[in-house]
Amino acid sequence: MNGQIRCAVLGLGRLGYWHAENLAARVNGAKLDCVADPIDGQADRVARELNVERSTRNPDEVFEDPSIDAVIIATPTNTHADLIEKAANHKKHIFVEKPLASLPDEADRVIRTIRENRVFCQVGFMRRFDSAYKEAQRRIRAGDIGTPMYFKGVSRDPGSPPAEFIRHSGGIFLDMSIHDYDIARFLLNAEVTSVSAQGNVLFHSFMEECGDVDQALTYLTFDSGAAADIEASRNAFYGYDIRGEVVGSEGCIQIGSLKYHDIQIITKGGSVHDIIPAFPERFKNAYLNEIEHFIRCLRDGEKPSVDELDGKIALEIALSAKKSFETETKIAMSFRS
Repeated sequence: MNGQIRCAVLGLGRLGYWHAENLAARVNGAKLDCVADPIDGQADRVARELNVERSTRNPDEVFEDPSIDAVIIATPTNTHADLIEKAANHKKHIFVEKPLASLPDEADRVIRTIRENRVFCQVGFMRRFDSAYKEAQRRIRAGDIGTPMYFKGVSRDPGSPPAEFIRHSGGIFLDMSIHDYDIARFLLNAEVTSVSAQGNVLFHSFMEECGDVDQALTYLTFDSGAAADIEASRNAFYGYDIRGEVVGSEGCIQIGSLKYHDIQIITKGGSVHDIIPAFPERFKNAYLNEIEHFIRCLRDGEKPSVDELDGKIALEIALSAKKSFETETKIAMSFRS
């Protein structure tokens, strides 16, 4: 594409607002033309704050506007499939927050529509664009730790979203662990062959009525012979805790830290460091990097590095983990493009 990529953001909750803010002020080659949200007054308020020309409560106004080149979909999970299909059928390129859809059949349908209309789609797995995870992947590919054999992922939130969010989130495996499922594939360069999952409610009692848990563990095997264990928790009341580790035949790479600033304070009272309070601080640059990648791909006519097929695979792993937890069985997996 020549000139600026004209964009619209659909959904102006926390993630949607960050994407709108980045597109409005920080992404070269992009112009934020419109923001949309069904909540009365939300789009108007964000448009004023970010100096965006247009706002609407109706996403169809965005799809029907031929001047809009791309949409960023940051709406609830259960709306993703329909919005992606509408965008693709109107020849809009698509950035969609994870997960791609709610069900595998929906994912197959949107992939068909994306490909039939020859538009690009990027799924918002921002950890791939975090400098630490990217460097870890580079070092693994370079052979610095030999053959990668094991991935360990930790994703701990300092608390739980409200019950209303949990009810529509798809559950802890789809809402949280899906990031680790994707990054495990990214780092190990392998596909999942089996999934086993367990979970429990340790603190947030309302999880039971929502059909969810606040502490979960997933064990994965891969076609390369590698394996992984992935913890997800809503109970890290000390702070936001995201870490990863890859063990290889000749060494180990550890990714991430609890430290907000890379300093250690040592006094007579002991040694301390400050803890990352919430995920905006941990992945702020990654969110910017992924949108910059999306816009650059559109300008250069290149397929994004994390696309609709990656979104489908991560969705199927997450749903298999949920099924494994519910049935107390191991789920075998295989993937088709």
